[in-house]
Amino acid sequence: MNAAIRAVVRKAIYHGLEVIGIQRGYHGLIYGEYEKMHLGSVADIIHRGGTVLRTARAPEFLEPESRNQSLQVIRETGIDGLIVIGGDGSFRGAVELEKLGVAVVGVPGTIDNDIACTDYTIGFDTAVNNVTDAINKVRDTATSHERVYVIEVMGRTSGYIALKAGLAGGAESILLPEIPFDLQEVIERMRRGVKRGKLHSIILVAEGAASALEIAEEIKACTNMDVRVTILGHLQRGGTPTAFDRILASRLGAAAVDLLRSGQHGCMVGLVGGEIKATAFTKALATEKTFPKELYELATILAI
Repeated sequence: MNAAIRAVVRKAIYHGLEVIGIQRGYHGLIYGEYEKMHLGSVADIIHRGGTVLRTARAPEFLEPESRNQSLQVIRETGIDGLIVIGGDGSFRGAVELEKLGVAVVGVPGTIDNDIACTDYTIGFDTAVNNVTDAINKVRDTATSHERVYVIEVMGRTSGYIALKAGLAGGAESILLPEIPFDLQEVIERMRRGVKRGKLHSIILVAEGAASALEIAEEIKACTNMDVRVTILGHLQRGGTPTAFDRILASRLGAAAVDLLRSGQHGCMVGLVGGEIKATAFTKALATEKTFPKELYELATILAI
């Protein structure tokens, strides 16, 4: 998100615009927490994870009174257009602001990559690389001790992180909320590996598919294998963003500024087939993202 903020600030200033940074998202918009941003405000942040503006949940934004309070802050500060960086909830808030007459453009930022009308969301590639790196490290121990490791990653409703990291990390099985699984098939795959001399197995589980602890207990109950669990948690969210994420965020942030300058709003920017494209919030929110089952099938084939 820092790379996107940097791009928005510098692109806008390049075109002679003033930029106001809202702190803590909609919470700051409700309570008037903001600061004027300059070129130096975004210096030395492109390589940093997280967001210098910070973020916070704002359930009160669901109430019309709070949204009207936000509208008052927008009018008092003279804001002509708003760029919202976030996921599904942030975009739904943007739709409500549009109804109040605020010009809003969205930049998709979520590690789950579950926003439709864009191939990638900001943060996803970094999270996948973090998980892949963790798999590499766990595999060293798994091989040395001849163990099965069940690794749980984020993804309550989306298995994109588990799928991409599992394919990149060579996981023997990948359990996703989008695809039903049979644990006996997972166990049989592990047994086939043992018969051909395999010293370890890595099972990657998206948190929305199952509990790694429960999966591990069931495997132990059915086999004599030494099974351990690693739950990555918030480790996969932080760290230095990848070059891909920095470039994506820079392109999307700059494109959002251009849309507002041209008078276009009520939409999000996304990367589609390598090109930056704008899609109406209503369409993006109503569209279900197509899950790449062919990648799941490929990962399954390569794990035989």
